[in-house]
Amino acid sequence: MSERDQTGGVASPLRNAVRSVIERFTRALLWLYRPLHADRGDVPGWVLVTVMTAGLVTGLWMIADDQLTALLTRAINSVSK
Repeated sequence: MSERDQTGGVASPLRNAVRSVIERFTRALLWLYRPLHADRGDVPGWVLVTVMTAGLVTGLWMIADDQLTALLTRAINSVSK
């Protein structure tokens, strides 16, 4: 049987062991949790890159629309013949 302390709870060595296991488990969870949030990256940087890429594609499309349409039409006609 286990010893009881003055408060009627489990003896101190067992309580310390349980506390130690809980602390180690908590540290392990934190160790696993931190890397998940460490790779979040630079969100404003990615937004800027995405917006700039969309702007470049739109600008090139507006300038070269006729040439791109002609190129696509020739490619489709050459495959379908």
